[in-house]
Amino acid sequence: MAHRRPGAGGPRMSAVRLGPRSLLSLALVSAVGVIAFTWPFLAPPASTLNAHAQDAPWLFAGLLVLLVAVVAATISESGLGAKAVAMLGVLAATGAALRPIGAGTAGIEPMFFLMVLSGRVLGPGFGFVLGSVTMFASALLTGGVGPWMPFQMLAMGWFTMGAGLLPGRSGLRGRTELVLLAAYGFLAAFAYGTAMNMAGWPFMGTLASHIAFDPDAAVPANLARFIAYCVATSLGWDLGRALVTVVLTLTLGPYVLKALRRATRRAAFETAVTFEDR
Repeated sequence: MAHRRPGAGGPRMSAVRLGPRSLLSLALVSAVGVIAFTWPFLAPPASTLNAHAQDAPWLFAGLLVLLVAVVAATISESGLGAKAVAMLGVLAATGAALRPIGAGTAGIEPMFFLMVLSGRVLGPGFGFVLGSVTMFASALLTGGVGPWMPFQMLAMGWFTMGAGLLPGRSGLRGRTELVLLAAYGFLAAFAYGTAMNMAGWPFMGTLASHIAFDPDAAVPANLARFIAYCVATSLGWDLGRALVTVVLTLTLGPYVLKALRRATRRAAFETAVTFEDR
């Protein structure tokens, strides 16, 4: 007969914990990711990297290998059980199914609110895995596989992990928590859009010379071009994404949070199971 070993305060609400190896891998991927996103502002005008600007998407697509390594390290080190894998699969499939709903409609992307609430309940480790896997599944579902996909996976992993790092995860409840999550969702939605703009902006070529990346220009000039690029191409979309995330968090958040917390308690991810003969 199976018995659950009682814990001091009941099962913790965390499906994936970040151990030393996972933290090291995540730090490595994040460091490389920051460089991959921001290299136009890090490389001086005379840098040889600027001479290969059009090849960079394929070079930085190697991030996908590191992302997979992080996910594998996180899962193996945490001892992710069947119940946590099942929840990961359900949430990733739901998020991937929600993403195409807003295709072609500015900012209607309901998957972002689900990622915020899931990361909040299940913690930063689960959040990073969920965000990355969801974006990967979404890319396969929508046919959006390309050199941009590793950037999307990393940005969404950061986005979801950030929700799990917000303060008061074990004690903050009610309207205050919803406002906190809505504020985070609003700001993080803009941050996600800005990061993806930064990933694609250097590769515009001559499509729009006055806002495209100029390898020969100084950092302040390119920064001004990048701001103009964001305003001209994605400000409306990012604002729509942020507002949709806020509205869904404030309206559906209480019910989704309650369901996720109930499922996490019943799954008791970190409660050890022992067997005794009778």
